[in-house]
Amino acid sequence: MLSDALIITRREVRDSLRDWRIVAPILILTLIFPWIMNLSTRLAINFVEQYNATIIPLRLVPFAVMIVGFFPISFSLIIALETFVGEKERSSLEPLLDTPISDASLYLGKLLAAMIPPLFASYLGVAAYLLGLYLSIQYVPEWSVLFQILMTTTMEALVMVSGAVVVSSHTTSVRAANLLASFIIIPMAFLLQGESILLFWGQYDVMWYILALLLVADVLLIRTGIRTFNREEILAREIDELNLGAIVRLFRRFFLGAHFSIARVYRDDVPRLLRENRLPIATTLGAMLIALIGGWVFALWFPLPADLIGSIKIDPELIRQQTAFSGNSILPRLDAGAIFFYNLRSLLGFALLGLFSFGSLACLPMVTTMGLVGFIIGEIRVLGMDGVVFLAAALLPHGVIELPAAILATAFALRAGASIIAPPPGVTAGENLMRALADLVKMILFVVLPLLALAALIETNVTPQILIWLYGR
Repeated sequence: MLSDALIITRREVRDSLRDWRIVAPILILTLIFPWIMNLSTRLAINFVEQYNATIIPLRLVPFAVMIVGFFPISFSLIIALETFVGEKERSSLEPLLDTPISDASLYLGKLLAAMIPPLFASYLGVAAYLLGLYLSIQYVPEWSVLFQILMTTTMEALVMVSGAVVVSSHTTSVRAANLLASFIIIPMAFLLQGESILLFWGQYDVMWYILALLLVADVLLIRTGIRTFNREEILAREIDELNLGAIVRLFRRFFLGAHFSIARVYRDDVPRLLRENRLPIATTLGAMLIALIGGWVFALWFPLPADLIGSIKIDPELIRQQTAFSGNSILPRLDAGAIFFYNLRSLLGFALLGLFSFGSLACLPMVTTMGLVGFIIGEIRVLGMDGVVFLAAALLPHGVIELPAAILATAFALRAGASIIAPPPGVTAGENLMRALADLVKMILFVVLPLLALAALIETNVTPQILIWLYGR
């Protein structure tokens, strides 16, 4: 498969190098922009050295290296958007699709061809910039930081190219592909701003985590592109159309089924959905366990002083005022409705974010919560048995109901976000997404909502009474 893909890559690279509209901007960014950044860096260093300050300019150099490397790879987005839809508009796609190679080879060949020229220009620009700095101020960068920046640039190029190739293979015009490209360039712009802050502050260790996340995103996007690429569909698709009626009908078919009834939902659908989604549930539980252990280890590494924690003392009158319908307490009143809507809003909000992150952001509330619980568990050793009793009394009464609801909502949101990565054979990515969304809505309406309502009632009426009984004496 790789040898076939390289044949396509060589053909595409030769065609790109013949197009002056692509070559000229890349050469300008490769040869002229590094010289401008080099001049700016030297001016900044000369300026601050007048005041005996040298730390800021040295932090400026890694940032400049990242910018010099990023600008040439931005053209990879333009080349990638042209890979399929551009050839279709030029009527040169049909002979290519008739080539006797697999869809995966064709897709990978196009992807590599869109990435290699801009990435080579990026490396060349970084080398020219660093060479200029060495000749002017004898600056040699730290190899670890330089490696981080080069690898991050490579992963960013692959993210943009793989995302743009997916867009190009599912649109029918270059104009539509360029409009959809904003969903790629805007997140990359935010990422670039975050990396700039880290480089200015010298937080180079965090760059390794960003590099790991980019690698995961690359794998997911490439897998999504290969699984959803179909050369016959590219030729058959004539116009981009958003048929809301067809989408609604497809969702209703998955949600209602042949004969909808509440009894059938609880008797058949819920057990079936739990069986079919064992992997997302197990993944959510695994992420929670890792976060719990991580919070506990963090507490062991950075323990709080014993005198800072003190002993657990609870004023029963304050709890009574919080649970009453009126009172003069400065603390917010415990209200079942407020708690219910807060939990529901959090789960739905992160479920929505999970749709744009392959499901990963859907796990964020549970991971954060379990990390905090793990940290508290690690710290209560200072309080001894009293801390264990307090934690159990404050969390377990409603937590045993609220936690399963949150796990199910997170797991089904994770599956919905990841549904477009690898749809089953014979099922399109859209159909798989609609099925996952229907299952998510069904689970939230008939399982998660009742559990969250019951947990909110217990948290308002039962948990405070237990705390008063234990510590109100």
